[in-house]
Amino acid sequence: QVQLVESGGGSVQPGGSLRVSCVASGYSGNRMGWFRQAPGKEREGIAVIYTASDITSIADSVKGRFAISLDKAKNTVYLQMNSLKPEDTAMYYCAAGDGPYIERFHAATYNAWGQGTQVTVSS
Repeated sequence: QVQLVESGGGSVQPGGSLRVSCVASGYSGNRMGWFRQAPGKEREGIAVIYTASDITSIADSVKGRFAISLDKAKNTVYLQMNSLKPEDTAMYYCAAGDGPYIERFHAATYNAWGQGTQVTVSS
């Protein structure tokens, strides 16, 4: 059984940085991703890493500000968020799954999810 546990969310001022972490256990898919969901909005895929090749992909909405990385020894995926904006405020979810690159940001292709960690960007 896959278990994903996120941590590291919190409140930060605009322009600040945060790193959220996701510890995975029982994972057997080929990729892990970070999604976010703001109130009243759909869940949005923002970063993916393919665990065998370390190939990453960042959504255009956060490109240049966010980065995803994987520490295989710790079974932990990180999302580094820089230059945060108020519109980045959302619940951030870690997900694990299997699928082709073209569907990397499709939530339906992920079959395990963490409980989420809240990120709030406000002055």
